[in-house]
Amino acid sequence: QVQLVESRGGLVQAGDSLRLSCAASGRTFSSYTMGWFRQAPGKEREFVALIRWSYTYYADSVKGRFTGSRDNAKNTVYLEMNSLKPEDTAVYYCAASPILQTLATMTSPRRYDYWGQGTQVTVSS
Repeated sequence: QVQLVESRGGLVQAGDSLRLSCAASGRTFSSYTMGWFRQAPGKEREFVALIRWSYTYYADSVKGRFTGSRDNAKNTVYLEMNSLKPEDTAVYYCAASPILQTLATMTSPRRYDYWGQGTQVTVSS
């Protein structure tokens, strides 16, 4: 069993930066694929980024602006969000998966077994 606890999001202005963190329990954290997803009102949950070992993979909409990282010693993953836009407004979730499939396959939320509680990020224009 893995429990994920996300940091608080916030209200920022367009162009600002914000870092989210997600602390995980469990001794096998380093072997999990960690994903970041988001869900805006009235929309489906969408992939943002994933971190597996030293590999990262991003949605086109955030590539070049967001950076995912992990600290296995702290059982924590991070999502550094720069140059935020109003369309980045959503509830952000971290997720964990023990399975090993292609990075592209792991962009589906159905691949993930464990989820954080979600944190609201609002970007004003």
